[in-house]
Amino acid sequence: MFKKILIANRGEIACRVAATAKRMAIRTVAVYSEADADAKHVHACDEAVAIGGSAPKDSYLRWERIIEAAKATGAEAIHPGYGFLSENEGFAAACAEAGIVFIGPPASAIQAMGLKAESKQLIEKAGVPLVPGYHGSDQDPGLLQREADRIGYPVLIKASAGGGGKGMRAVEKAGDFAAALASCQREARNSFGDEAVLVEKYVTRPRHIEIQVFGDTQGNYVYLFERDCSVQRRHQKVLEEAPAPGMTEALRRRMGEAAVAAARAVKYVGAGTVEFIVEQRHGEMNFFFMEMNTRLQVEHPVTEAITGLDLVEWQLRVAAGEPLPRKQEELRIHGHAIEARICAENPDNNFLPATGTLQVYRKPAHAAFERATVRVDDGVREGDAISPFYDSMIAKLIVHGATREEALARLDEALAATHIVGLATNVQFLRHVVKSRSFAQADLDTALIQREAAVLFHQQPVSLELAAAAAVAKTLLDEQALASDDPFSRRDGWRSHGVATRRLEFDFAGQHTKAELATLHDGALVLAINGASAPLAFRRRGEAIELRYGEHQGRAIVYTLGEADHVFTAQGAAQIVSVDLLAHAGDAAAEGGRLTAPMPGKVVSFSVRAGDKVKKGQALAVMEAMKMEHTIAAPADGTVEELLYAPGDQVAEGAELLRLAA
Repeated sequence: MFKKILIANRGEIACRVAATAKRMAIRTVAVYSEADADAKHVHACDEAVAIGGSAPKDSYLRWERIIEAAKATGAEAIHPGYGFLSENEGFAAACAEAGIVFIGPPASAIQAMGLKAESKQLIEKAGVPLVPGYHGSDQDPGLLQREADRIGYPVLIKASAGGGGKGMRAVEKAGDFAAALASCQREARNSFGDEAVLVEKYVTRPRHIEIQVFGDTQGNYVYLFERDCSVQRRHQKVLEEAPAPGMTEALRRRMGEAAVAAARAVKYVGAGTVEFIVEQRHGEMNFFFMEMNTRLQVEHPVTEAITGLDLVEWQLRVAAGEPLPRKQEELRIHGHAIEARICAENPDNNFLPATGTLQVYRKPAHAAFERATVRVDDGVREGDAISPFYDSMIAKLIVHGATREEALARLDEALAATHIVGLATNVQFLRHVVKSRSFAQADLDTALIQREAAVLFHQQPVSLELAAAAAVAKTLLDEQALASDDPFSRRDGWRSHGVATRRLEFDFAGQHTKAELATLHDGALVLAINGASAPLAFRRRGEAIELRYGEHQGRAIVYTLGEADHVFTAQGAAQIVSVDLLAHAGDAAAEGGRLTAPMPGKVVSFSVRAGDKVKKGQALAVMEAMKMEHTIAAPADGTVEELLYAPGDQVAEGAELLRLAA
């Protein structure tokens, strides 16, 4: 076994690999960019080497720097994690040439499966069913348009060298094809250095089911069952689970054997995932090969949960030349596991990525229960910043139970215990998905989020009354704590006669609210919100506040940052802001014709020029941030007055991109 390995990655996967290596008494070397100098993964390893600037192209994608770091530190092998260089055959070959073991498949297997078009031709020869499509090398836009017309709409354009939903667009009609193709090619070129695409029939009501495979250097292969990854936004996974609901033993065996056949065809070694699109028709499930990911997947923990195995340990053992630890007949499924990806993004604003500092980051403790477990994989700590340079994922929350129903209940409890303040996240959105009819009943397909949109977006699970009562209680408790240190600062309102009244104003869920808090002569509290009053009582229980306001009862944990109180309850979370009347007195100016960057990033293109007349909703510009393209649309009809940047310019969040005149 190796004595020392280098981990050529960052964030939660680097921490994940380091944890297994430590358990196996293998020393680890981290690499880091300028932005990651104090990152969690740097401290999780025994040594760390700086490899360049913050942008991936200046650090995590520079394999010559990584190989130099491995040689300088005496690392015998390199674990690539996922993303970055994990599926780069050039890097795998360079490691071999340098005498360093690449903890993954041989370069030939990565090359064979790395390009979607070529891999589909290979799989077709092996007799595995494919979705109808065009997988050829001729990339003439006119030919691609004709092929899409031949296949029939809707079609899916996908980057041939892609993954993670990048360089992928669904096209509903012929008139939209050219623009979607250009966008896919740009994104593919920027993410993978290859703008080649393939075009496929877009299967309606599809499920995304993948098979985990493993091979060793002795020619042994197994499949470690399936994962259902159907719940997606922007073609990127949101929730993954294992086993796939509704899977029969016969279908599991057929898909597993097909996945192993694909691995054998390229003499695969290590961990890999064969992804299938599964068509649901007339009560039957038919599967079509989609692609093979020649690396460990983000969602591998659900497979670990149902098999009781450590897949990173398997990777290390296979890379060291050992045979697979188990044979196919020795593998069993135990219970049900679900993984939720917690990301810095705003689901209510088309999942726009968010940046900022984790002012509060509280997570459910890794815990084991009688029949269920909770696990959190992350690469950040409270106080860390989420930057625009890398993926928006903050953490993975994994739960395991004896049944799917038990896992669902545990997942909702664990999400409720996940408190993040300082930037937008998808935690509450994930809770809405878990509770939705479709997900709860395992009515799964890749359009689940669109189908359940009415109950997933713009939801407010915490009432104004409960949020305001919690904010008032937190304020009074903080004042009491201050008064205990300084008796001259008492503000509890006690008096020998009469009533003391405090006037309050709040902003909540886009609404401005006036309130009054009355303290009676005996100290009892009455809170009036928008003219309706009720008694308010509360007490602190550890970090939580137990409160009762009229008919509203519950426990809340409140974090105060500036004027905002962030309220977390069993029902959900909300933000309520105390309004400073003086600060808002002169705030009458609207944004008017200003269009600003919603996040730090790069201007890709403008689709208008100064003097153009535009309609509300018309695309004006495209920005790239966090590896994805984002379209900036006109908020109203108007005329373009001025473009303030040029394509290729880097802009800060809030920077004015162009001006519109009404």
